[in-house]
Amino acid sequence: MKLCCTETLGAMALEQNQSLEYYYEENEVNDTYDYSQYEAVCIKEEVRQFAKVFLPAFLTIAFVIGLAGNSIVVAIYAYYKKQRTKTDVYILNLAVADLLLLVTLPFWAVNAVHGWILGKMMCKVTSALYTVNFVSGMQFLACISIDRYWAITKAPSQSGAGRPCWVICCCVWMAAILLSIPQLVFYTVNHDAKCTPIFPHHLGTSLKASVQMLEIGIGFVIPFLIMGVCYAITARTLIRMPNIKKSRPLKVLLTVVVVFIVTQLPYNIVKFCQAIDAIYLLITNCDMSKRMDVAIQVTESIALFHSCLNPVLYAFMGASFKNYIMKVAKKYGSWRRQRQNVEEIPFDSEGPTEPTSSFTI
Repeated sequence: MKLCCTETLGAMALEQNQSLEYYYEENEVNDTYDYSQYEAVCIKEEVRQFAKVFLPAFLTIAFVIGLAGNSIVVAIYAYYKKQRTKTDVYILNLAVADLLLLVTLPFWAVNAVHGWILGKMMCKVTSALYTVNFVSGMQFLACISIDRYWAITKAPSQSGAGRPCWVICCCVWMAAILLSIPQLVFYTVNHDAKCTPIFPHHLGTSLKASVQMLEIGIGFVIPFLIMGVCYAITARTLIRMPNIKKSRPLKVLLTVVVVFIVTQLPYNIVKFCQAIDAIYLLITNCDMSKRMDVAIQVTESIALFHSCLNPVLYAFMGASFKNYIMKVAKKYGSWRRQRQNVEEIPFDSEGPTEPTSSFTI
């Protein structure tokens, strides 16, 4: 994420404030770069101030809510639900990806206000971790939609998650790791103490735009197409099924798709516009550049909030998962009552006490 003081109007790969993208670096200090060709300098102090207020507040909320929800999902699936289906495995991996993504948010919140204080290597690692888990999370959503489609339209398998399921999970993680290589290579701490990508000038804008398009394709377009096709066929199959309660499953499918579109589509539209602008230099107006910077901050934050909604959409809506939650809650409540009963026994009193079921010698 980055924050800059000035951006040239002519090179529309202007460095955006507090974004994890890599198409706004031309304004970095570079003795070989000729700034004399530009007519004006765009001052973005108000964009910087907006980032200092908006990003820490929003990222803190997302971190707290997402950490609580995804931690519950991981705890239930890892320690209580031993017989897991393929969907359970995908949801577990999705929750892990969301947790690892959320762990990076406090670093970016501090970066928005005080700059990057953890050094160049942590800048690279944190940026790569962000990309790995953001992309893998989108891919696991696609895996869940495929498995649900298969369970409704085909004969469901009675066996649990087998080796093919774990192989798919490994492939998803590997693809996300490969896509994070640009972060490991190009992210660094600039002269303003911001963690930001800096591309060598000889690579030009084509590499930055290509990486951006690849992120859009793997992180949004492919998962969206898979989810759209699978859930559309699943909904049509449910409608044609006689003698079943269709309203709730259809509402769940519709909610999942709508939430995905609302949270992810605006961010990827802005990313696409920035990638096109990096090639064709379409934005030559300072006000438009500022609006683009603010748009990427807001839309990316909304996209991140999807990590907080995943536990509700994919775990808490399931009857099986809710049953495990109730069992854990009852077990914890019983343990608390036993502890309270034990603590109420006056061990230091010489008088007789009433026997309780929670105290034994």
